[in-house]
Amino acid sequence: MIRAAARRRGARDAGWHRGAPTPPWARWPAPVLLVLTCVIQLATPKTLDLSFLLAAVPPLAALAYGPAATALLGGTVLLLLSLPHFDLGHPGTSDTATVAFVAVLSVLFSWVRSRRDAQLVTVRTVAEAAQFAVLPPLPERVGPVRCAGLYRAAQRGTLVGGDLFDVRRGPCGVRALVGDVQGHGLAAVGTVAALLGAFREAVLDQGDLEGVAARLDRRLVIDSEDAEHGEPGELFATAVLLEFGATAGELRLVSCGHPPPLLLRDGAVTELDVTPGPPLGLGIAGVAPPEPVVVGLAPGDWLLTVTDGVTEARDASGAFYPLEERLPAIFAAERHDPAAFTDAIWNDLVRFSGGVRDDVALLVFVVEEGAGA
Repeated sequence: MIRAAARRRGARDAGWHRGAPTPPWARWPAPVLLVLTCVIQLATPKTLDLSFLLAAVPPLAALAYGPAATALLGGTVLLLLSLPHFDLGHPGTSDTATVAFVAVLSVLFSWVRSRRDAQLVTVRTVAEAAQFAVLPPLPERVGPVRCAGLYRAAQRGTLVGGDLFDVRRGPCGVRALVGDVQGHGLAAVGTVAALLGAFREAVLDQGDLEGVAARLDRRLVIDSEDAEHGEPGELFATAVLLEFGATAGELRLVSCGHPPPLLLRDGAVTELDVTPGPPLGLGIAGVAPPEPVVVGLAPGDWLLTVTDGVTEARDASGAFYPLEERLPAIFAAERHDPAAFTDAIWNDLVRFSGGVRDDVALLVFVVEEGAGA
């Protein structure tokens, strides 16, 4: 599952010289230039000398081919220049020597590039494995609900940033976490990993969501105290914790300073009335724990939770992204596929804002027919 998700992410983010295979178009310029130069030169008057263009073939080959292929193309250029009956211009001895020198350098550059690309593949594979260990892909179903998540890190080339989500099945049912830690990008990954680790343990140990929230709050407080120059309260995170019963007919949730979830029922969007508690990491979860809320669910209900990368995205005029207004149309188009639904929200968000600069996380749950109370 992790490898499949990595391949899907790689297909979206494929880029030249970032550990991805050389794109097919990059292999065409060198041979095309070689053939076109020869054809045009042989078909034009001898006073027009285009043979100098052949000197560009080896460097172009070095950008896309390995050392052997680059050497083959460079050798072909030298051979064509040395054959008298081809009469490709009038290269002198110094010109031929220059082309030969360029061809040798191109082979060297191709060898260096090939080694670097191999190292990038290794580094990217290790980095993706480490990041997927922190935030593994969600299963399509957990207990009585279907689920789908979408994550986009603000820092280019990374899979994990300052947002987090997870869904786990434990003794008390299916529990989920959506959160947003202080900061974003790679600097926040350590805090994300700590919170997810604490959540996965609390799912098994804690009897209620208030206890889970207290465990997460304690984790951040301890990490703040252990920081080299930190003081309690320097690390904090907003989060919403969800718990589905055995039949998904009832939802319990607590909010720790996080935007409330949205309920989609019969095409209508309703923001759940949740009393927001204090953010995690302030050391007050045991003194003023968040208040739990119980919501009844029915078959066909969809529940959407997002981070502030969605709700605080702005367009060129400074207007916030109107998520609730746009959801009915998106839901009508993608109501049969939760993964496509989250992708559609992301695409609409990017079109609205022109480019999202914060971490974004979306998590959607679907109560199927027969799963309700």
